Amino acid sequence: MTDRPRRLKWAPPETPPPKRPYRDTAVFYAVLSLVIVAVAWVTGGAIMRAIAIAVGFFLIATAWSFWQWRERLRRSAAEDAARRSPSEEARP
Repeated sequence: MTDRPRRLKWAPPETPPPKRPYRDTAVFYAVLSLVIVAVAWVTGGAIMRAIAIAVGFFLIATAWSFWQWRERLRRSAAEDAARRSPSEEARP
């Protein structure tokens, strides 16, 4: 009899999405963009270049996060539909 050691599969618990994931994401990245500009201003850096970088960062990060949220919400809806039994769906 060969006893293989069990492998522990550990992952952080799945947290429910916030009530307004898209808005929260946009606000978060807007604040980070302002931090980029503020750091450039405080350190005496090129403000216009920092603004351009901050805008690019905001657009790319927000688009990526929106896509990830859409995929996560779509996956969650598909899992919920798969868990429902056919008799539950037939009820009025």
